[in-house]
Amino acid sequence: MRKWMLLWAACLIGVGAGVTAPAPDVLIADFEGTNYGDWKATGTAFGPGPARGTLPNQMRVQGFQGKGLVNSYFGGDSSTGTLTSPPFKIERAYLKFLIGGGGFAGQTCMNLYVDGKIVRTATGPNTRPGGSEELDWQSWDVREFIGRTGTLEIVDRATGGWGHINVDHILLSDTPAPRWREKVQRQFTADRRYLLLPVKNGAPKRWVSLLVEGRLERDFDIELADDTPDWWAVLELRPFAGKTVVVEVDRLREDSKAMDLLELGDALKGTHPLYREPLRPQFHFSAQRGWLNDPNGLVYHDGEYHLFFQHNPYGWNWGNMHWGHAVSRDLVHWQEIGEALYPDALGTMYSGSAIVDHRNDAGFNTADSPAILLFYTAAGGENRMSRGRPYTQCMAFSTDRGRSWTKYEKNPILPNLTPGNRDPKVIWHDSSKQWIMTLYVETNKTHSIFFFGSKNLRDWQFLSRTDGFFECPDFFPLAVPGEPVRALWLLTGASSEYMLGHFDGTRFAPVTPKLPGHLGRDFYAAQTYSDIPPADGRRIQIGWLRAPSPGMPFNQCMSLPLELGLLNTPDGPRLTMQPARELQKLRGQPTTVKQMALGPGAPNPLAGARGELWEVRIEFTPMPGTILECKLRGATIQYDSDRQELRINGHRARAPLREGRQRLAVYLDRTTVEVFASDGLTYVPMPFIAKADDLGLEVQVQTGQATLESLTAWPLRSIWP
Repeated sequence: MRKWMLLWAACLIGVGAGVTAPAPDVLIADFEGTNYGDWKATGTAFGPGPARGTLPNQMRVQGFQGKGLVNSYFGGDSSTGTLTSPPFKIERAYLKFLIGGGGFAGQTCMNLYVDGKIVRTATGPNTRPGGSEELDWQSWDVREFIGRTGTLEIVDRATGGWGHINVDHILLSDTPAPRWREKVQRQFTADRRYLLLPVKNGAPKRWVSLLVEGRLERDFDIELADDTPDWWAVLELRPFAGKTVVVEVDRLREDSKAMDLLELGDALKGTHPLYREPLRPQFHFSAQRGWLNDPNGLVYHDGEYHLFFQHNPYGWNWGNMHWGHAVSRDLVHWQEIGEALYPDALGTMYSGSAIVDHRNDAGFNTADSPAILLFYTAAGGENRMSRGRPYTQCMAFSTDRGRSWTKYEKNPILPNLTPGNRDPKVIWHDSSKQWIMTLYVETNKTHSIFFFGSKNLRDWQFLSRTDGFFECPDFFPLAVPGEPVRALWLLTGASSEYMLGHFDGTRFAPVTPKLPGHLGRDFYAAQTYSDIPPADGRRIQIGWLRAPSPGMPFNQCMSLPLELGLLNTPDGPRLTMQPARELQKLRGQPTTVKQMALGPGAPNPLAGARGELWEVRIEFTPMPGTILECKLRGATIQYDSDRQELRINGHRARAPLREGRQRLAVYLDRTTVEVFASDGLTYVPMPFIAKADDLGLEVQVQTGQATLESLTAWPLRSIWP
């Protein structure tokens, strides 16, 4: 009674003040349960209950609220059925809802029944191939039915393309759904370095175009914030300095503030200073903003290591593939210098490689500088500008140390072979005096690496193929230990599995089966550097570490730089992966423990060590039955001498003893842990977010006995300025 009196009093106050506030919305259904409740389903299209987003073989569904929605794609477009609500009283002026999917009247629709008759109906937007699975708001004016009883029927009677309907969040309201504005524009003068774009993770994607003096220069999708953004993406404006630019968004709600939020600026915008974000990796490369994946075009030139990478500058997730670009003089400290390759009319910029054309075989060199050449996949059909085009292989070049890039005017250099052919890796093969390209190609559901040859880097001839490797190939020789004039060629794919063998300039002849590379999780698409000076001679690799940084304006990072080699084992030569020696310059003051015996209950030899970032090296001789454990800021690393096995946060990896000893090297960053064992035969990279309130280290023996030969723990410095 007291609650009713308070509400009545509040109404009187509102009337007295001349204010009529809209009544609160009435929720009809949000489809967040595991079943449909009182709604009645017929047929099979609507499944056993609300879908949790996208169903198998369906394009990505977005724009719904919460976790569930009505999605009649259960069983694909061939399934049919209906879903009918229980009766409800119409007590507001509007009925509004999210709807998407097929746009066929009477077949993929939602109907409102009053007194047994259809009085309102709505469909999704799609009737032709292509389209989008995004749900949008619609509303019906139902004022004439206030006080009467209605029933909703969601219908799927279509069986062809777009033969399904998506519905979510049905409300009675005194306000209609927002209307949409199409091709919304805002004009600027490009007098600052960046266009700052507000991003709301999970928001419906919008297509944004940048027109410069009427010419389309950039085109991408983005989860544009309608109000308060989660973070700010940047679009580089220096190529258009002083010119008039127009930003056009394909569609926005009429109440969206997105265009008002656009800014020009000379610095990035964020809650935290750049590289000081709470989950920014401190000695692994990560992009300043946006999503990062495959390393591309690893090449050394004129004192600089170049690191290109798959980059979505405008989103926290994969998409809009560009080639980001960073340089380093020491493989450790990196400077990001902007996008090298932007999507164009041939497609988005998928992975590839780089070389320095010292002989001017392609003909792009100048008197002052040899050209750096990039080889990449133009992923046709992955952006609006390239709709209807296939994947092809292309080339770009730079004669100013990689600070600007020109795409070859006669691209593509290799036409489409099969759908999805991609990731060209180009190397020089001295014995046959030709350039070799390895390319991922799928034929008849078989994953293959095709080999091509060229004298001029523009015209390529098919040579041979090797089956069994999936995307992102790499191909290079490694010296066999103890045989300085003998080398084996290593062929690998994105998983880092590899074969060793011989290459005669035409065919790769493996001498091993496919062998495991890394033994961890979420290490992918690694590539090695070309043009390392002969005086150095190392084969240096960097991989993508799929280690997310939730809540940050960037996502994912690269692995440590690795030195690759071969080690003789009882089974023959095998690949080793070790941390690059340049990482030693990050070391701070060490904690060192000399030889000692370790058993259960022994004091922690690292009890006084505290810090955030660590390199820990342990050499020990275990007795049978020994389990040695190292804990670093919540990460647990165990070695089981009987199983000769590493366990890292429960993940298991084979790590054989070497002459009765084990040598571990552990690198702990804010979002990753990487463990090296068995003289490099075992490399275990793992995503791991360290505990912010745990800065301690611990080494102990759980069972058995071990002789600790040496133990050193170095706190590491950040690579960032």
